[in-house]
Amino acid sequence: MTTFGLPEALFILRAAGWTLVLTSVAFILGGLIGGVFAIMRLSQVAALRRFAAGYILVIQSIPVLMVLFMSYYGLSAMGVELPPFLAAAASLSIYVSAYLAEIWRGSIQSVPFQQWEASASLALTRGQQFRYIILPQAIRISLPPTVGFLVQLVKNTSIVSVVGFVELSRAGQLVNNATFQPFQIFTLVALIYFAICFPLSRLSRHLEQVMNASRSH
Repeated sequence: MTTFGLPEALFILRAAGWTLVLTSVAFILGGLIGGVFAIMRLSQVAALRRFAAGYILVIQSIPVLMVLFMSYYGLSAMGVELPPFLAAAASLSIYVSAYLAEIWRGSIQSVPFQQWEASASLALTRGQQFRYIILPQAIRISLPPTVGFLVQLVKNTSIVSVVGFVELSRAGQLVNNATFQPFQIFTLVALIYFAICFPLSRLSRHLEQVMNASRSH
């Protein structure tokens, strides 16, 4: 029987790197898609608002694990074979897009209506209002919940092990299957998750305190 040692620990650390890669890809792609849907939710075109609202409602009503199954096993049944990483990245990106769209839509709507009126009085187009007046303020408002959601995304990457992608939690399972030393292995896995998530959680709380302080003045 293999014992838990340095090679196994390094294997888990490399898998943690893939967790960060997957998180980054899903967050960036999901953020791009979510930004589009956030703008659509605020569009003056009713059809765009309804479409965006429907997309967000559907995705938020389905467990992300089901989205992953549909991306990997569903497409495979239709003859489209996606590598585990691509299926995982696509599924998490869809999940991220729906939640970030709502976070950012709420942040945009939190900008005082007087800012819209003031920018309109300057004869700015709606696009210019968003770019120069509304979005800079909305970004500041959205930072705390966005960083908080990123913490959840890091932890949710653990589900992609069901399609064979070896990230942090899956690496822990594989090493445990070989060594049968779960306490040492999953303690290390938990510590790595903590090392990733705790600073982000503190950053989210700090940003929220800064935002509350700036609003009170």
